[in-house]
Amino acid sequence: MIAERRRGWIIPAVLTALALAVLLGLGTWQLERLQWKNALAARIEQRLRLDPTPMPPPAAWVGIDFDAWEYRPVTATGRFDHAHEARVYTLLPEPKGPFGGAGYMVLTPLILSDGAGQVIVNRGFVPQDKADPAQRRAGQTEGEVTVRGLLRRPEADNSFTPAPEPAKKLFFSRDAAVIADAYGLEGVAPFTIDADSAPNPEGLPQGGETRVAFPNRHLEYALTWYGLGLTLIGVFAAWALARRTRG
Repeated sequence: MIAERRRGWIIPAVLTALALAVLLGLGTWQLERLQWKNALAARIEQRLRLDPTPMPPPAAWVGIDFDAWEYRPVTATGRFDHAHEARVYTLLPEPKGPFGGAGYMVLTPLILSDGAGQVIVNRGFVPQDKADPAQRRAGQTEGEVTVRGLLRRPEADNSFTPAPEPAKKLFFSRDAAVIADAYGLEGVAPFTIDADSAPNPEGLPQGGETRVAFPNRHLEYALTWYGLGLTLIGVFAAWALARRTRG
């Protein structure tokens, strides 16, 4: 009889212990992610204060270390290829400039002056009613320019990302490789540059709109997992007490 009672405890106790280990592990993992996210935010904040440096040369494009370069201020000199402008739909709820709301980020290839290739520059935001370059002709800068901005790694697609529509100059991710392939461009850097807030004629495109924000709910998630662990302990204790009382 006693042996049967003991066996009746084994499976619930083992399952509870395994579930508790999983919940505590998830909570600890979220705390580790919290530390990583805080360190990342601090590193990026420090990087944003650096003086601009020339963008990596073509010899460094293959295998570029984005962890070391992303969000670093860089410069690039060349002339814009407005014929291959790409527009990426976006929503700008908290603009740093006067224009916001629904619109597009304008990404334009910059043909480098040294002839080494080209880099796609995110020149900034334009409202939907200014998508057509004819509506912002003054901002279609001609001649040689020096762009200052932040180096960005490609924006990853997912299963919900629509296919680009090059004929309409419409894209749905900030990916230099996708834009280059759609337009048949060669020698394109694997990164993009987000132009700074230096004004363009008539204010468009509106640069300096890089979103440097890292969602950080890891502490909340950690507390949730730990809380579930405590709840599990409480449930098992209540079950064990009730079973013991029934004798």
